[in-house]
Amino acid sequence: MKAKMVHECIHVLDLEASLEFYGKALGLSEIRRLEPGDGSWSAVFIGNDTTPFQLELTWNKGRVEPYNNGEGDTHLAFAVDDMEAAHKLHSEMGCICYENKTMGIYFIKDPDGCWLEIV
Repeated sequence: MKAKMVHECIHVLDLEASLEFYGKALGLSEIRRLEPGDGSWSAVFIGNDTTPFQLELTWNKGRVEPYNNGEGDTHLAFAVDDMEAAHKLHSEMGCICYENKTMGIYFIKDPDGCWLEIV
């Protein structure tokens, strides 16, 4: 048997803020959306043409307490084609939360506090 990873899910409190963040910070846009007729939740799959892997942003109506999507050790990693340009953008966005210059990596934090590694 072979298994292919297709998506990762994180829960978000503000879907529009998360879509804006992932679009600006990583160039990810909406691919598809699942929603029930009553509007109680949304599952929005985002990605780009670089990889078929998708990130699912799940929003639940009425939720106000922050989700525990894991701490810094539990994270997604994104390979960028221009580290200097990415670092400049993320610095301007104010979302860099940790840098390891020795390893040549850094982390950004999304609106819900999820750490994203930039390599």
